[in-house]
Amino acid sequence: MSGVPPTVLIVEDERYILKVLETILTSDGYRVIMAQSAAGARSSIFSHMPDLILLDLGLPDADGVQLLQETRKWTKIPVIVVSARNMERDKVASLDNGADDYITKPFSAPELLARIRAVLRRREPTPGNEDRYCVGDFQIDFAKRLVTVDGEIIRLTQVEYRIVEFIARHPGKVLTYGHIIRHIWGPYADTENNRILRVNMSNIRRKIERDSMAPQYILTEIGVGYRMAEQA
Repeated sequence: MSGVPPTVLIVEDERYILKVLETILTSDGYRVIMAQSAAGARSSIFSHMPDLILLDLGLPDADGVQLLQETRKWTKIPVIVVSARNMERDKVASLDNGADDYITKPFSAPELLARIRAVLRRREPTPGNEDRYCVGDFQIDFAKRLVTVDGEIIRLTQVEYRIVEFIARHPGKVLTYGHIIRHIWGPYADTENNRILRVNMSNIRRKIERDSMAPQYILTEIGVGYRMAEQA
């Protein structure tokens, strides 16, 4: 890690886990600040403006999702939820309210560090490449609204293209079914029934993937949503 190391705010009320996270991050070269409550987190965010937040959901003075909602009203600082809650509804609620990733306790140090690197990498500017997405032989030219695989133009319907473009604009980030549905079909769409999205995704995969049952480009987070493979 070169230059000024990224600053990570750890929001965790359990002292032992806080110390473990601090050790993992400082050993990898990150600058660490810590908070054990939502109130302490708010103060640290305002005063330090960290590069990334690791957020536990079970805080003593507020639910982590509530803190996430508040934070997203005024800043886009990336947030990775680190929680013992492993129910799909908790993951969906966190991602729908602005979390960039979700990792379940217990976790390994290499996995945590990889998730942090991935989120920070997605936040880096990519000059000259804002209008194009490319992974392997799969390319999207956003300016021309053109999708190609192996140089061959893929004919997508208008809705299919909007789905592909929306997910590709957030490579590596999990987008929940509800979030995608609201973006494509509007704020009053039925987000509880994702069948229309799944049908469109099935058609998309038949067109862009070599093996639609083992997709390489648009990946499924079971019960949660979809994630576009990150660009190399």
